[in-house]
Amino acid sequence: MIAQYKRLGAALALALATLPAHAGLAIQSWTTPGGTKVFFVESRALPIVDVQVDFRAAGTEAPVGKAGLAGLTRSLLDAGAGTLDEDAIANRIADLGTQIGGGADMDRASLSLRSLSNPAERDGAVALLATLIQQPTFPAAAVEREKARSIASLKEADTQPDAILSRRFAAAVYPDHAYGRLPTVETVSAITRDDLADFHKRHYTSGRAVVSIVGDVSRPEAEAIATRLTGALPAGDAPVQTVNTTLPERQTIRVPNPSAQAHVAIGQPGIRRGDPDFFPLVVGNYILGGGGFVSRLTREVREKRGYAYSVYSYFAPQRDVGPFQIGLQTKGSQADDALRVVASTLDEFLAKGPTEAELQAAKDNLINGFALRLDSNRKMLEQVAVIGSYGLSLDYLDTYRDKVKAVTVQQIRDAFKRHVSPDHLVTVVVGGDGDKAAPVKAGAAR
Repeated sequence: MIAQYKRLGAALALALATLPAHAGLAIQSWTTPGGTKVFFVESRALPIVDVQVDFRAAGTEAPVGKAGLAGLTRSLLDAGAGTLDEDAIANRIADLGTQIGGGADMDRASLSLRSLSNPAERDGAVALLATLIQQPTFPAAAVEREKARSIASLKEADTQPDAILSRRFAAAVYPDHAYGRLPTVETVSAITRDDLADFHKRHYTSGRAVVSIVGDVSRPEAEAIATRLTGALPAGDAPVQTVNTTLPERQTIRVPNPSAQAHVAIGQPGIRRGDPDFFPLVVGNYILGGGGFVSRLTREVREKRGYAYSVYSYFAPQRDVGPFQIGLQTKGSQADDALRVVASTLDEFLAKGPTEAELQAAKDNLINGFALRLDSNRKMLEQVAVIGSYGLSLDYLDTYRDKVKAVTVQQIRDAFKRHVSPDHLVTVVVGGDGDKAAPVKAGAAR
């Protein structure tokens, strides 16, 4: 076992020195007889294979009142499966010298695997992952333990300004959508073992699966891996495609908290995966707030006025319309001043867009840094899984830099006007009360 770990570690250490410098990936794709889409990149630089299986079994699929069901289901897959209990699974992972991971967000539940590519370790690891996917047993004791752990974590989070901010911001930006329904103590407490088993049965199906494989295997071997992982799953029902058509009203919500720092989020629904405005928004946001110390928000809020150590903005494209968000922390006594500066900076950017000099600098940084997204097998796997899960074109990575290079100032202005409107911006401010002379009244919100 120790020798296997050493071999895996030594192989990984060679990654940066041996991976090809070009950014493009030769992605092969096919669909299994059970309806699973497979995306494969053959990479012989390392004796490693990385596999990820993504399911449409995430937060958006959980019924109302059961937020947290998707994450709890995913977290319990390795608590018992087939004839193996939790300890046997852990021992098997150690004996194989493999790594199994993954998680669940609002769009995807994933299981990932990293193994040496020689057949003995690889086939054993794939067989174990297939068992976890296909035959979880959801032991009652493990269910209660993980529920208790999740509830304790939620109670702790309810005292933390950042966690409170995330919850209140999501609920306000997505009042009528699953993206706004985050787990609570009440929803997790309501989840039963039968809920978990039923959720797995309905959502961990071959038709809802996407398999991504990167590494030291051939196309026939990749086909065998995909079939082993999903071939025994039921086809299941096709997932329902949803589109969020609700834009929130402009509002400011203030949540009392004794923290000295005011934690601030400003935003609205922004963009979905595959939107043609993606590249103008990526380049434009780098200039607005995504470029760190070279962004406008940093210059205006931090450097000129010293209101915040860090201020940022981003678009988070998702299967449905993911958020556009600006975030910062500032002293409670200067929160209103900081908000005014953020608003004026955003308004000016929406009205005029970037300068040509800002545009060129942003393009240079994004283009020159793009290769770092593909400098390891695991990073390649992450990119391939996004392409497969969200239905992006197979040449997405090959054309990324050219599309960045082609963005114009006018395209950025037009894209931002389509996706960011001051009439629909939600502002949430949590805390800062410890830095104010007068306490904020409980329940204040506007």
